[in-house]
Amino acid sequence: MTDTQTYYHGSKADLHVGDLIAPGHASNYGSRKQAAFVYLSATLDAATWGAELAVGAGRGRIYIVEPTGAIEDDPNLTNKRFPGNPTRSYRSRAPFRVVGEVVEWQGHSAEQLQEMHAHLERLKQQGVEAIEE
Repeated sequence: MTDTQTYYHGSKADLHVGDLIAPGHASNYGSRKQAAFVYLSATLDAATWGAELAVGAGRGRIYIVEPTGAIEDDPNLTNKRFPGNPTRSYRSRAPFRVVGEVVEWQGHSAEQLQEMHAHLERLKQQGVEAIEE
C-alpha cells in the first residue's frame, strides 16, 4: 500500500520540482543555527505559518514535498504546544523532495501575524528557541 498523504513545507526559499530540502542548512527560525532536521506538515495551515514566519527576503512559498526517509512527530510543537499533534507537524533527518508548489494560498490576517510575532518575541526574551534541534 502506498502513502497517499500530502505533505507541505513552508519557506521563503525559491525551489523547483525535484530539489531536495535537506538538514544541514541554516534554520528558517530563531538564531538560524544549523538545522539537524527538516520539517513538514500534513496541514496547509501549518505550512502557511512556516512560509509566513520564515526569515529572509522574498515571498513565502509552500511546497508539496515527499519524504525520502522516516518522519517523526515534531517535538517542538507536539510535546509543548499541541499535545496529540493536531497540526500534523513532523520532522526528519532525511531530505524531502519537492514535487510541486501551492501557488495560491491564503495567508493569516495581519492581526494573527502580529500576535504570533509578539508570542515568538516573548519566547525569545525567555531564552526559548522556536526549534531546539
